[in-house]
Amino acid sequence: MLPKALNHMTAPGLSFDGLLELAQATGCSGVELRTDLATPVFDGANPADASDAARAAGLDILTVAEIKSFNDWSDGKAEEANALMEIAAACGAKGVSLIPRNDGHGLGNGERQANLRIALRELKPLLEAHDLMGFVEPLGFEHCSMQYKSEAVEIIEALRAKDRIMLIHDTFHHFLAGGGPVFPDHTAIVHVSGVVDPDLAILEMADPHRVLVDGRDRLGNVTQVEQLIAGGYVGAVSIEAFAPDVHKLSDPKSEILRSFGFIESRLAEMAA
Repeated sequence: MLPKALNHMTAPGLSFDGLLELAQATGCSGVELRTDLATPVFDGANPADASDAARAAGLDILTVAEIKSFNDWSDGKAEEANALMEIAAACGAKGVSLIPRNDGHGLGNGERQANLRIALRELKPLLEAHDLMGFVEPLGFEHCSMQYKSEAVEIIEALRAKDRIMLIHDTFHHFLAGGGPVFPDHTAIVHVSGVVDPDLAILEMADPHRVLVDGRDRLGNVTQVEQLIAGGYVGAVSIEAFAPDVHKLSDPKSEILRSFGFIESRLAEMAA
């Protein structure tokens, strides 16, 4: 099985130290931190102290999320990006997450590619200056300005930026975008979550429906991960569950272990 990780969104009520404890208890090698939760990142602690705490727990900080609407570039967006990169570098994170505009604007063919190219071109030297990676996460929603990984890969290649900019493959968003190539050699992190409601139409699927992956999953999580592995992917598989039912779990450790165990067992069956 690939290295496992835990996105703070899966247990947003936990403190930073609580997240580290849960990740350690569930066999993870890394965590993903967020700036969009109710409490400040690291609970307001010094980023260097957070780095020390993660290291002491045997965990990598994979990324700090997120630079929102990164492909709507401006001087203000550059300042926002630089500020997050300073935090990420100070805590020893490998990179920062780049989330596209998701409000129904910038969708036009030609327009969205041009906006993406400008943003990635401007981000590359900032990432180099902070010695960080930028992790681009396409969102499969129809109103998102970057649904398709293929468009991001084409521009990353054109900018010769693969050494600084790679993809997050999110199984939920890949499913919503209609599937397609998985680009394992351009992928740095994989997010897994499941949708299990049998009556939910695809266009109705949203973040609150994203639960832990089990045998009822409709998104083909295991198949997507298997395709990435077959293509040479060796990065982390990180649980990112947004559903309130997951956030309210009384024993998240057991349920997360069960979900990871399900994914591992199914991958072993497919490999046999």
